[in-house]
Amino acid sequence: MNTMTTSFFRTALILGLLSAIGPFAIDMYLPALPSIGKDLSAENNVVQMSLLAFFISFAIFQLIYGPLSDMWGRKAPLYMGIGLFAVASVGCALSNDIETLIAFRFLQGIGGAAGMVIPRAIVRDMHTGVQAARLMSLLMLVFSISPILAPLTGSAVISFYGWRGVFWAVTIAAFIGLILLSTQLKETRPKAARVESSLGSAMAAYRLLLSDRNFLTLTFIGGLGISSFLVYLANSPFVLIDHYGLTPTQYSIAFSINAVSFFTVSQLTGWLGDRFGLVRVMRMALTLTMAAMVVVMALGFNQLPVLATFLFIGYGFLGLVIPTTAVLALEDHGEIAGTASALMGTLHFVTAAVAMVIAGLFFNGTALPMAAGIGLCAVAAFILTQLTIARRRVVEAEAAAE
Repeated sequence: MNTMTTSFFRTALILGLLSAIGPFAIDMYLPALPSIGKDLSAENNVVQMSLLAFFISFAIFQLIYGPLSDMWGRKAPLYMGIGLFAVASVGCALSNDIETLIAFRFLQGIGGAAGMVIPRAIVRDMHTGVQAARLMSLLMLVFSISPILAPLTGSAVISFYGWRGVFWAVTIAAFIGLILLSTQLKETRPKAARVESSLGSAMAAYRLLLSDRNFLTLTFIGGLGISSFLVYLANSPFVLIDHYGLTPTQYSIAFSINAVSFFTVSQLTGWLGDRFGLVRVMRMALTLTMAAMVVVMALGFNQLPVLATFLFIGYGFLGLVIPTTAVLALEDHGEIAGTASALMGTLHFVTAAVAMVIAGLFFNGTALPMAAGIGLCAVAAFILTQLTIARRRVVEAEAAAE
């Protein structure tokens, strides 16, 4: 393995770990939700608010970190965000009531947002096209270890130290992230590129992005894909543990299997992109994801084997959708990659938060609301893709006629 390849993989590893710190605090936390409710005398829907609070701040504050990373460089906002995440994690561990926990989870989300938005901008600083898709999929390989290891680690920590141990563990993870950031990652936003970045230019960039139909369409397609996973994430502890009677360890294994499918298939992104082009890969993957999730919606809500099997299939193909939509959306916005990545991340998580709230409103202890939410998100992403393709063909035909 030559030096360039080694550097490529090392960069993917570091960026993936930094990206995973925030989600690690979600996935590791999931097996603890029922025990938190019992310990803090809170209803399930109130306990879920601690998850929603994290998502809200996680989504909104990406809009701040993106422009800051264009103005200050990529590393300074990462230091700020991960440091805040560590402090808030300590606050979560020491919380004695659900209101305090929700407040610190909100702060934790503010800090974790930096690790989500800035690594994508770093990928765009370094590469474009299929090479960027390769790096993005490798980043996601590391990122996807979180849904595999975090629930299992969380179950082990909870069994020995209770749910508070989860937050001490993510505090340690944050400090490891800070060490890697300071010793292993170089600044990719040169000072010359920062000169023209300001609050005014950030607002202008947001206006440009919000008027770019291609960027918005690709962002919402990816966001609906992510929403289908996050609806599962928010509801699965109660469905699989309380409704189907799985133990926290069995639940963690079931949750992890879907992540294995996701990141394994995602590693084919670069090869398939070279062979067929990223747009065709995205379309094919979305079609297959939608087909699997329709089965989940139609049959999986009352049959655990069907639910587990088709979620495994659907989330595998989703592993192709997320990196391709991200790379294609950022392709034309290299000069404002931080701001574009921020808006993309915010729209992803706002879309997911809306889907989670709607599914939560219909939650009745069974798998039906969760399965319906997952299926409808996949169908909406598929329809949006088909409408986009139809419009693109019209535009191409008009251009050819001229």
